[in-house]
Amino acid sequence: MLTAPLQSAIDLTGGGILALLVTFLLATVFYAITLHLAAVFFVGDVPTQRAAVAAPVPAVASLLLQQWGPAIVIPVTLLGDFVAIRFSYKLPVKSSVALTLLHFAFSVALVIPLNNIFGFV
Repeated sequence: MLTAPLQSAIDLTGGGILALLVTFLLATVFYAITLHLAAVFFVGDVPTQRAAVAAPVPAVASLLLQQWGPAIVIPVTLLGDFVAIRFSYKLPVKSSVALTLLHFAFSVALVIPLNNIFGFV
C-alpha cells in the first residue's frame, strides 16, 4: 500500500545551488562591508566599489575550504584577501598587509556579536 507523507517533502533550506548562491552573496556583502570599514579607517575616503571588487575572493575561499577547518581556511583566505586588496586598492605591499590584517580584525569583531545575536554556529 502506498501512503502519502503528512508533510511536504520539499525542503527550502536543503543545500542546493540556490542555498550556495545566497550564502556566497551574503558572505560577499559581509566581506565588502567589513573591508570598506577597514579601508576607510586605514586609507581614508575610498570608493565602495573597491571593496565590492575584492570581497568575492575571501568569500569564495572561505566557502570552498570550510571543510578543512580554521588552520587551513584562515591563512588561505587571508592570502586571497591580500591579493585582492593589493590589486583593487593598488596599495604597496606593507600597506596591503596592514589592511588585510585590519580587515580580518574588523570581520572577527563583527561576526562575534552577530553570532551571539543570531546564533549562526
